Amino acid sequence: MVTTYQTDAAVRARAIASAVKDPEVPVLTIEDLGVLRDVRAHGDRVTVTITPTYSGCPAMDVIRDDLVLALSAAGFDDVEVRLTLSPAWTTDWMTDAGKQKLTDYGIAPPTGRAAVGPLKLSLAVKCPRCGSLDTREVSRFGSTSCKALYECRACLEPFDHFKVH
Repeated sequence: MVTTYQTDAAVRARAIASAVKDPEVPVLTIEDLGVLRDVRAHGDRVTVTITPTYSGCPAMDVIRDDLVLALSAAGFDDVEVRLTLSPAWTTDWMTDAGKQKLTDYGIAPPTGRAAVGPLKLSLAVKCPRCGSLDTREVSRFGSTSCKALYECRACLEPFDHFKVH
């Protein structure tokens, strides 16, 4: 039988973990990004499961530390953060609110759905500043490995685009 305290602890732990910011794109929480997979609490013990946006993502160590700090500061004495690579993260896990935050921040969010099979269609990337579809990829890798660098031919501004995967 689950007690009210355990249920309250789980809800509280989830709310705290959900508010942790992504260190590479600080307008996003790890929940917005879809990196936060699971939060379980029993008393003052919390287990959080996260999935990196790609294998070897250097932000995961910072996210792990930020989760431990936030949950410990809230009174959870025993915090474990688990990293899982399966299933692999996909931009489909990003929230609509997170995608809007990216646009407002000047980063083009991923559009469409991640490809299930080997076929991937390349769609035009909309400029987050002026809305033009007249853009071009300048570099497959932008400020981080999960983003590409684009340039808008209409307003001539460079911008990052979150890659679909």
